[in-house]
Amino acid sequence: MLRPRKVSLNHQSVRRQKAAGPEAVEQGKGNEMHILGIDIAKGTFDTALTQDNQAYAQASFSNDSQGFKRVVKWLATHQVEALHVCLEATGRYGDALADYLHTQGHQVSLVNPAQIHAYGRSKLRRNKNDRLDAQLIADFCFTQQPLAWKPPLRIERESQELSRHIATLKEDRQRKRNQLAAGLTSPPLRRSIQKTLDFLNQEIELLEKELHELLSQDPDKAQQIELLCSIPGIGRLTACRFLAEVDVTRFRQASHLAAYAGLVPTEHTSGASVRKKPRLSKVGNRHLRTLFFMPALSAHRFNPIIADLHARLTERGKPKMAVVGAVMRKLLHLAYGVLKTRKPFDPQHLHSIPVGG
Repeated sequence: MLRPRKVSLNHQSVRRQKAAGPEAVEQGKGNEMHILGIDIAKGTFDTALTQDNQAYAQASFSNDSQGFKRVVKWLATHQVEALHVCLEATGRYGDALADYLHTQGHQVSLVNPAQIHAYGRSKLRRNKNDRLDAQLIADFCFTQQPLAWKPPLRIERESQELSRHIATLKEDRQRKRNQLAAGLTSPPLRRSIQKTLDFLNQEIELLEKELHELLSQDPDKAQQIELLCSIPGIGRLTACRFLAEVDVTRFRQASHLAAYAGLVPTEHTSGASVRKKPRLSKVGNRHLRTLFFMPALSAHRFNPIIADLHARLTERGKPKMAVVGAVMRKLLHLAYGVLKTRKPFDPQHLHSIPVGG
C-alpha cells in the first residue's frame, strides 16, 4: 500500500533554493540526482525518496513483480530521472528488486548492513521502524556515496548458490555424525540418522561435481581452477568454491582481499592499561574465510612456503589457532597471486607474486 507524501521533491527543493538566494537556484539546476533508500523485508519494502536529504517522500510496496512496477510508477510521479538506489545486502530478499531497478537504468548500491547500523549509531538514533530505516539508508547514500553495484553473471550467481548449499549440507552432515557418536541406543533412530547421512553424502558428492562442471563451462574459470590447484594444499573443491565466492579483479592487492574475507589481524589498545591480544577481525565474507580453514590445518605438510611460516610461528610460541589464522591468510595471498599473474604456483619465484602488504 502506497504512503506517498503530497509535496513533490523537485518543487520542494526549488523552494528551499529560492529561500537561500539566486546563487543556490543556479547551483541546483544541474543537481537532478535523487536518492532512494530502501528497507527490504521478505514480503514488502519501504522507500524514502529525497533530493536534498531534508524532505522525504515515502511509500511501501509489496516485494514482488507488481510492487516493482508500482515503485517505478511512483518514481515517475515525482519526476525522477537520475536516481541512486541504496539498500542493504540482506540475504536474497533484495536481489530481484536490485536487478529490476538496475535494468531500469538506475544506479544501485548494495551496502553491508553493519555499515548502516554503525552510521545510525553515529547519528544517535533513538527510534527504529521500517520508514525510519529507509530514511537512514537514504541519508547514508546521500552523504557517503557508496559504490555502484553490478549484477553478477548467471554463472557467478549459480556457482555461489551451489557452493553455499554444499557448505550447509556439510554442516548438516556433521550434526548427524555427532548424533551417532553421542551413543544413541535406539536402533530405529540410528538407522534413520544413517539413512540421512547416506543421502547427504550422495547429495554433496553430486553437487560438488555439478559445481565443477558449471565453472568449467567458462574457459577462463577452468584455467583459474588449474592455477589454484597448482598451490599445494588447495584442492579442486576449494578452488571451485573460492571462485564461486569472489572475483579477484575487484581487489587491487591481496591485503584488500584478506580484509574482505576477515582474515586480517585487529589491534585493541588504549593508553597504558588496555592491551588486548591481536585477533582476526572476522568482519567480512565468512563463507570465503571458513573455506580456507581445513586446508590450513594440513597445508604445512605439502607446501614449503606454508611449512616455513608454520615452523616460524610455532617456534615463537604462537597459539595453535593464531598459526592457523596466519596460514589461512597466506593461502589466500597465494591464491590471489596465481590468479593475478596468471602463472602457476612456484615457490622459487615467490617474491615476484604481488601478494600485497
